[in-house]
Amino acid sequence: MSAVGVRRTLVAVVAAIVLIATHSAVASFAQRSADSTIDNSKLSRIDAVVTDAIAAHQLPGAVVVVGRGETILFRKAYGNRSVAPATEPMTLDTIFDLASMTKIVATAPAVMLLVEEGRIRLADPVVTYIPEFAKNGKDRITVRDLLTHMSGLRPDLDLGSDWKGYGEAIRLACEEAPTDPPGRRFVYSDINFFLLGEIVARVSGRPFADFVRDRILTPLDMRETTFLPATSLIPRIAPTEPCTPYGWPCAGPGMQMLRGVVHDPTARRMGGVAGHAGLFSTAADVVKFARMWIGAGTGGRSPLSPMTIARMTSPATPTGEPNVRGLGWDIDSTYSSPRGEFFPVGSFGHTGFTGTSIWIDPASRMFVIILSNRVHPDGKGNVTALRARIATIAAASAFANASADKSMTDSRSPGSLNAGAAIHQPVLAGIDVLREDGFRALAGMRVGLLTNQIGRARDGASTIDLIAAAPGVKLAKLFSPEHGIRGVLDETVPESIDQKTGVPIHSLYGATRRPTAEHLNGLDAIVIDLQDIGSRFYTYMSSMAYVMEEAAPRKIKVIVLDRPNPIGGLEIEGPALDEAAVGFTGYVAAMPNRHGLTMGELARLFNGEKKIGADLTVIGMRNWQREQWYDETGLAWINPSPAMRTQAAAALYPGIGSFEQINLGVGRGTDTPFEQVGAPWIDGARLAEALNARRLPGVRFYPVRFTPTTRAYSGTECQGVFITITDRTMLRPVRVAVEIISAIVTLYPNQLDLRLAASQFGSAAGLTRIQAGDDPEVIAQSWSAAETKWRELRAKYLIYR
Repeated sequence: MSAVGVRRTLVAVVAAIVLIATHSAVASFAQRSADSTIDNSKLSRIDAVVTDAIAAHQLPGAVVVVGRGETILFRKAYGNRSVAPATEPMTLDTIFDLASMTKIVATAPAVMLLVEEGRIRLADPVVTYIPEFAKNGKDRITVRDLLTHMSGLRPDLDLGSDWKGYGEAIRLACEEAPTDPPGRRFVYSDINFFLLGEIVARVSGRPFADFVRDRILTPLDMRETTFLPATSLIPRIAPTEPCTPYGWPCAGPGMQMLRGVVHDPTARRMGGVAGHAGLFSTAADVVKFARMWIGAGTGGRSPLSPMTIARMTSPATPTGEPNVRGLGWDIDSTYSSPRGEFFPVGSFGHTGFTGTSIWIDPASRMFVIILSNRVHPDGKGNVTALRARIATIAAASAFANASADKSMTDSRSPGSLNAGAAIHQPVLAGIDVLREDGFRALAGMRVGLLTNQIGRARDGASTIDLIAAAPGVKLAKLFSPEHGIRGVLDETVPESIDQKTGVPIHSLYGATRRPTAEHLNGLDAIVIDLQDIGSRFYTYMSSMAYVMEEAAPRKIKVIVLDRPNPIGGLEIEGPALDEAAVGFTGYVAAMPNRHGLTMGELARLFNGEKKIGADLTVIGMRNWQREQWYDETGLAWINPSPAMRTQAAAALYPGIGSFEQINLGVGRGTDTPFEQVGAPWIDGARLAEALNARRLPGVRFYPVRFTPTTRAYSGTECQGVFITITDRTMLRPVRVAVEIISAIVTLYPNQLDLRLAASQFGSAAGLTRIQAGDDPEVIAQSWSAAETKWRELRAKYLIYR
């Protein structure tokens, strides 16, 4: 070698050492092709976005591969695979915990191999293969529903209870009660895929991991892809975060850095082999997997046929479902960040929680693979934006010269698969249905009516006037709940007379909260037309329950005119109500803060679980579906109470309302109740910064000043935070409230008296944990068992599916 050559070699070696020492650049080599349709100068921009993300502590390092067909266009290793307890540079052969990429590398292909062989049909009910799954009305869920996340099952099993074992996970899944019927709504669920793994094992007669190895990984020569990696591989495995053996979130004594042990807590409890997570792999192996889909299964030893590949990567979710999924694959959904800005909707991919992703575009034959351990070392990394940026750069580098290759265009425009988005029929409330039926349910009766200002038909006619004018019906008495018959009082409600009809109004929020014998004398039925808000401590449901209790022994019929749950009927959240807190702001122990029922369904549950024995009829709504929020019903918003002024306030109320009894302003006496919280002694900017650092899904916080005109700190300027809802489908209002209270307790010790929240928050133990400084995420996780019990309890009382 010449002197010049030696000097160049030395320079290269020194440069490599410097890069490793600074942990900021390439930890092996970059590969680029001479493909004439690729602009390599654009691909090189990937360097900046990855190194910037590493510098911002969004991930410790990554391996990025961009390919087209058989050609690798770009391949690079960045940063470090470990920063704790020791620093180790990232290498191209690093082994990563693929997390949910297991679903499309192992499970979905395994299922489809058995479909190809005629041993499984997509339309088969799951109970065909797992008979014990039929419990709680799950007998209609099909294999296709599991593959497309349209089963109606929850995202995961409860992790607050101390269960472990593969068989126990299957048993718990069989005990699950669906949140809604199959085919109704996309809910990404790990339960779906570990059930699919169990189906593969039962149908094939082989352990799931063995079937995957022999039928998928070996034919594709994916030699370093495995469940339960060998000890000898640990030095090359990217660690995730410290955790206890079975705990989640990762906290508590005895934590050890997970390395070669699956990060996903459910898969960990299942022994490391599951259909939803557990697979470990390298970038080189994932490239082999990606090429199978680019080649449409026609070359090499592809385990899947071209027809199967086409079927799996075509839209398989119902028409109108905004989240478009294939059979296992993501096509166009809320999880599609790895698609970037330019890859067309016909492309497909998947992500993994640990920071892994793959995206494939059959039109251009391109694929983008990003493998990272973004949860290392503390679980706080985030690569969602980085995935999108890398994919956008990759697509732009190809499409810059798209005219040179017709295969790199796609006639479909992004979003075209959503053209049939669901349009809900206008909802008819119970009063509309009763009116359409000519008030037959009340014929010949002398009735009382418990209602307020929201008791109106779609055309604005009041329920009071409609029943008063109904032929053959005698409106004899009116009953008023909290806030009065017109819903404007924020104090004790007096007895009065309705000026238009002359009917006496008896208050159920004054001297008594129950109708008396005198109130009920001479009545054949009591009609109830009230609007609940979806929260356990909203008192209209208790007024309804007390009416039922008093009507039952007197043989007076109770007829509930149903109305929508304004925040939807799917989500359940919060701690179970303590027995000691049962009362007017919590009628049933075990009910969480966000209950997910309508007034009619609540009436059915109260009557059954409390054994009231009322002669109950619910006049159900027409066209309402459980996923609908109030602003999707076509019904006019009428404030159900003075401080409940907007859909946003209703959405936040199950959380913020839990703490309105303590010495904290929650926006009452301002224009935006329940959308802001504060006190004179709070620094709003400091509180907003602390809360935004928690990166809570669906919300952002900004500093605010407000002066309430009533309740806590009336007439005094407060500082605090305003809560902006950025995605209500991701919003967890009770978790948000606990985060706010926890942040205030941390920043301002001894300022809040949380004991005053016992009746509305409902859990004395939960308040103790907040006061002690426990992590709000851990506190929220502790509710999961109670939420599951409530979901199972309410299932038999649901009217709408």
